[in-house]
Amino acid sequence: MRIVYMGTPDFAVPCLEAIVQAGHQVVGVITQPDKPRGRGKQVQPTPVKAAAQRMNLPLWQPPSIKTEDFLQKMQELAPQCIVVVAYGKILPPSLLRLPPLGCINVHASLLPRYRGAAPIHWSVINGEVETGVTTMFMDEGMDTGDMILKRRIAIGPEETVGLIHDQLAQTGAALLVETLEQLERNQAPRVSQDPALATYAPMLHKEHEFIHWNRTALEVHNHVRGMNPWPGAYTTWEGRVLKIWRTVVAEAAGKKESPGTVLASGPEGIPVQTGDGVVLIKELQLQGSKKMEAKAFLRGKPILPGTVFGS
Repeated sequence: MRIVYMGTPDFAVPCLEAIVQAGHQVVGVITQPDKPRGRGKQVQPTPVKAAAQRMNLPLWQPPSIKTEDFLQKMQELAPQCIVVVAYGKILPPSLLRLPPLGCINVHASLLPRYRGAAPIHWSVINGEVETGVTTMFMDEGMDTGDMILKRRIAIGPEETVGLIHDQLAQTGAALLVETLEQLERNQAPRVSQDPALATYAPMLHKEHEFIHWNRTALEVHNHVRGMNPWPGAYTTWEGRVLKIWRTVVAEAAGKKESPGTVLASGPEGIPVQTGDGVVLIKELQLQGSKKMEAKAFLRGKPILPGTVFGS
């Protein structure tokens, strides 16, 4: 099929590669404009742009997809289908109506659960034991269109959002190819979403990164792995940001202290009291320093029992 592909981050790269390998004609790739990234704030291409250039695909980076010029360009490309994977902008109705076979989206959740911008993060933060990918026909709502196919994956109790992201990216690529095959044969199902079952996964902001030690040990642990490797969960210590990268839920012993209190300091990690239970910090990073195992961290920067994080 003639396909226009719209995507921006790493998650969208396997889907683009998969439809090219499946033999579809990608007549255009649309991605966000290049932006400054990283600590040096140097302008870098989006991952989808880099992939498109590697595969010698026609590429556009419009500042807006709501202009007449852009719509005219899409009409000239005459796609049978537009595939959208984490593009980052809402498509206008004129674009949704353009391809005869519709606009297809690959969404990283089991819709109607976790509609929105950060479904993978929130599924891990909320302690879900499974998630998945859904392909759907796009409409004017946010992730509200009719569903086509789904694939489920398990979320292990220690798995991070980074690991789940990579699994879902590959799962989504395979599911997209299958979806396009059914669409081309006019056999793609349309299953409406039940809005009563919908949940939302809003975009992450700085306040979402802060660890609330008054939550349960399991909730703190899920929060930490749900922010690893990006953007990172943090607390404060001696007026500086202290990122917590890896924890385990530990057995509580002895007198219960105030949430956020360091209970001991040893080779196994740093046990911290929560609102219910104890987490053992295994990997952390002080502002301005590199990420370290707790044992190595404590050799250079002792944290005394009785210290209260986040105070």
